[in-house]
Amino acid sequence: MEGVYLAIPLAPLVGAIVAGLFGGRIGRRGAHSVTIAGVGIAFLLSLWVFKHHVLDGAPDWNGPVYTWLVSDGIRFEIGFLIDHLTVLMMTVVTFVSLMVHIYTIGYMADDEHNWPQDSRMRRNSYQRFFSYIALFTFSMLMLVMSNNFLQLFFGWEAVGLVSYLLIGFWATRESAIFANLKAFLVNRVGDFGFLLGIAAVLMHFNSLDYQDVFAAAPAMRDVTVEIFGGQAWSLMTVICVLLFVGAMGKSAQVPLHVWLPDSMEGPTPISALIHAATMVTAGIFMVARMSPLFELSETALSFVMVIGALTAFFMGLLGLVQNDIKRVIAYSTLSQLGYMTVALGASAYAAGIFHLMTHAFFKALLFLGAGSVIIAMHHDQDMRHMGGLRRYMPITWITTLIGALALIGTPFFAGYYSKDSIIVAVGHSQLPGASLAYAAVLGGVFVTALYTFRMYFLVFHGKPRMDEHTREHLHESTAVVTLPLILLAIPSILAGYLIEPVLFGDFFKGVIAVLPEHDTLAPLAEEFHGILPFTLHGFTAPAFWLAISGVVVAWYLYLLRPELPERIRRQAGVLYEVLARKYYFDDFNEAVLAKGTRGVGYFLWHIGDRLIIDGLIVNGSAWVVARTAAIARHLQTGYLYHYAFAMILGLLLLVTWTVFLR
Repeated sequence: MEGVYLAIPLAPLVGAIVAGLFGGRIGRRGAHSVTIAGVGIAFLLSLWVFKHHVLDGAPDWNGPVYTWLVSDGIRFEIGFLIDHLTVLMMTVVTFVSLMVHIYTIGYMADDEHNWPQDSRMRRNSYQRFFSYIALFTFSMLMLVMSNNFLQLFFGWEAVGLVSYLLIGFWATRESAIFANLKAFLVNRVGDFGFLLGIAAVLMHFNSLDYQDVFAAAPAMRDVTVEIFGGQAWSLMTVICVLLFVGAMGKSAQVPLHVWLPDSMEGPTPISALIHAATMVTAGIFMVARMSPLFELSETALSFVMVIGALTAFFMGLLGLVQNDIKRVIAYSTLSQLGYMTVALGASAYAAGIFHLMTHAFFKALLFLGAGSVIIAMHHDQDMRHMGGLRRYMPITWITTLIGALALIGTPFFAGYYSKDSIIVAVGHSQLPGASLAYAAVLGGVFVTALYTFRMYFLVFHGKPRMDEHTREHLHESTAVVTLPLILLAIPSILAGYLIEPVLFGDFFKGVIAVLPEHDTLAPLAEEFHGILPFTLHGFTAPAFWLAISGVVVAWYLYLLRPELPERIRRQAGVLYEVLARKYYFDDFNEAVLAKGTRGVGYFLWHIGDRLIIDGLIVNGSAWVVARTAAIARHLQTGYLYHYAFAMILGLLLLVTWTVFLR
């Protein structure tokens, strides 16, 4: 099986290399064929590995593939850990990626129109995009399959690099360049903390291998370190918080969330891939994988829970004031990532990973559905110019509705089973901050339903608001676009029925560690009596009625009384301004961090470089030499009697020093 494990990440890598280096020779058909084949092979092999480990009960596999170097007895290796968490992530990543690859054929078919005629990057852009998304899949697979921190960091940085290339894919657009630079810089902040966490692990555990670190962790529970002023800090708290700072960047948690909405500047397929199955889920996966460490620090768990709660609720509110269809879904991703993070903080790791899986399906469905709408609208993304599209785009309409119902947690749809489990688990948590988190995730249900069905009603119902030319040419997207929508809609309904083995069975036994006093899923397991009673109970839960309230409010405001939202906006005043300015995070970053950094750079250039280095050291030393030479050259007159006089004077001074000073 080792060869199969190795083939899974290498298949997309081969496709990426062929499409990237030989795209001009093999053409469009060759580029998308080889990358789709690579990802398709990875998906089929992932299913085989899933069957081998989950259905057939094969033991976990943990071993090295390649030793990079050995230094001072520490081995730096590339290796794989194949367990139930890994095979679940592999299957989800490859399936969603395969759907995105197929969808991209239709979405990027006319990509030349997005480039200026004189742009050299316009040439083979289609092939280059397929190379990038296949490379993205490879990077994510290397991350989730790693068995050590070195390979984890490699995959971590690789997905960051490829996201930079994809967000700024349309490189002639200033907004795209700004967005990918923003994503790169914000993630560097998180990655710096992540790297410090890995360094702390290496320093105190003398190993980067998961198995060694997790085995030694309980003995390090009470170890303290001094960081500032002799103050003792818990080692496990320091390590876990630093690792989570990395997750805050990758998984876009407050305040390192600001890059994610701007990532919408990239083409819609990459929006789906980043927001659904890759990159943003990396932080969630990492914390779940590190559960043996996080369980040893309640401080770190509370920190994770509070950050996730703030993200879940307050980022959801921003979706209410967005008019760009992709940005509404982007803020939805931020909010749902907050739910997953809250679950991790409540030690409901299985529920967080379960929501990661279900969210990957319905969020990819919503993004690709939005892309189908954008194609029909001739790349107009403003929902205020849409309306009534269900009559023209029935497949996009019904699949988007399925995604929306799953997102708001409707019983019988996948999102209900994972999202409701998180809410209940948080309600059972006794950690500091749990009450705040419970209120946030419960309030977030209403907000999610409101912005989701605001988008749905504005796009698919009501009177058409587009111009006459656009309306006359409205039609359903081609089969290459609608087929992935249908295939993603199926798990958006059915994936939730895996709740019993994933949450209450032995699926994650021996993979995810939860201390008995932290096991918030145990009360839920005791009350679970089958999938149907669990589903029917959802109709009586507060979350369901909050979701229904959000849908009803959206229907009333945007279909029954469409004039009210504008009136509410005017009356909201400062509140609307705060939401429209995204809580001023971007303004603060631009005014304080960006301008402050430029100010420091200007100071160092003007004072350090120009005045001290150039002015005093370089030019100053040259001036001193020049002035000294100008004075000294007067001593070199060329007259013999001047030199004789100088020799006699020197001899006289030497004799005087010898006689009187000795």
